[in-house]
Amino acid sequence: PVSVGDISQKTTWHRISVFRPGLRDVAYQYVKKGARVLVEGKLDYGEYVDKNNVRRQATTIIADNIIFLSDSAKER
Repeated sequence: PVSVGDISQKTTWHRISVFRPGLRDVAYQYVKKGARVLVEGKLDYGEYVDKNNVRRQATTIIADNIIFLSDSAKER
């Protein structure tokens, strides 16, 4: 059983690519840090070499649609 007060939150950052021109313009204009959005699309897996020459795995969400859930984090 979980007792009251055991709720924790963790922020996870995701890389999202938007290629559709109209959606890309809306995303650039309205998606800001803290905004709550739902992203529909597909996952793309790849690799890159970081500044220390270490090979890293990368997962990118290729967005087909973005649904805005709120204007800012203040609305939660």
